Amino acid sequence: MKRLISLLTLVLFSTVLFAQKDGWVPLFNGKNLDGWKISENPSSFSVENGVIKVDGPRAHAFYVGEVNNADFKDFEFIAEVKTMPKANSGIFFHTKYQETGWPNKGYEVQVNQSHGDWRKTGSLYSFNDVKEVYVKDGEWYTEHIIVKGDHVTVKINGKTVMEYKESEDKNRPANAGEKKIDRGTFALQAHDPESVIYYRNIKVKVLD
Repeated sequence: MKRLISLLTLVLFSTVLFAQKDGWVPLFNGKNLDGWKISENPSSFSVENGVIKVDGPRAHAFYVGEVNNADFKDFEFIAEVKTMPKANSGIFFHTKYQETGWPNKGYEVQVNQSHGDWRKTGSLYSFNDVKEVYVKDGEWYTEHIIVKGDHVTVKINGKTVMEYKESEDKNRPANAGEKKIDRGTFALQAHDPESVIYYRNIKVKVLD
């Protein structure tokens, strides 16, 4: 029994060292939504077979867990995503929890291959939009967001599809308000009852 405990301790210690060396930390435990707080319609988010399923009326799942006290400035965020036909979702960063409505704070990175909205996956919504479609509905892909200073990069399956530097945006609307580079948490979006999206392997690497 002692040998088994020692072995398990060694494995756990090795895993911690690897996580520290690699830098990536999971935000989703693959079991439940512990660490996430859902606004408006909690039933729009569920966990099935280790995957977050988004299916229902408007809601947002805000990360409120222990990683970096749910407060991120410079970071890399990556998630595996799968959209079903005509689905619309989004990944918010530098945001904060709010009870209702679309998040007022932070930026949204679009998740959309075939929804009617012309802003497609990888768009920094309404600030630097992507019209091209790089992945297909029903297939898993990686959405990778990198924020350093006021520079935002979005990669889809490793390919850079969007870059934005806030200080160089000469068309930035005067009423952008809190939709700006700051610091804050992440949120996943349930857009509407006809949009079904799946998220898994959600991780962050803190850069500041």
